[in-house]
Amino acid sequence: MMLMFDFLKKNPKKKEKPDIALLVDGPNTIRKSMKVDLVKVKREVQKYGNIRVAKVYLDQYASDKLIEAMVNQGFQTEITTGDVDVTMAIEAMEYVMSPDIDVIALMTRDTDYRPVLVKARARGKRTMIVANDVGFSAALRNTADIVIIFNEKEEASHILNH
Repeated sequence: MMLMFDFLKKNPKKKEKPDIALLVDGPNTIRKSMKVDLVKVKREVQKYGNIRVAKVYLDQYASDKLIEAMVNQGFQTEITTGDVDVTMAIEAMEYVMSPDIDVIALMTRDTDYRPVLVKARARGKRTMIVANDVGFSAALRNTADIVIIFNEKEEASHILNH
């Protein structure tokens, strides 16, 4: 049986497990109505490698309580005064260009991130989308190498593409 991270290996001699940058689109994914447990998200993503970066992007309206909760769950927070999507996409491209990151994992439901996935794959990176099944973009689902979808019971299903 193939281990999950075997799917991601480009050069098995290079490292034992791929290194992952997990970037979370806070305004699009962290809502009370969506019931997302980021500890579960990290646990599912870690099945594919080592999470080296875990970052949540929030807008200036994020409460101190939300920010503290994200930090307590092991995430760095990036607070933006403008559009979260722009900041997250730019930083995602920095990780695409980094030789230390093998997998770009985006937690979002926004199709605007599709170009990041396309560029990442063109640069030899593996791509992952983490989402819940509410309003999830088919374009993202079809572009990513790995898709992790959480249902309303917070159970994860994994889809390996390509």
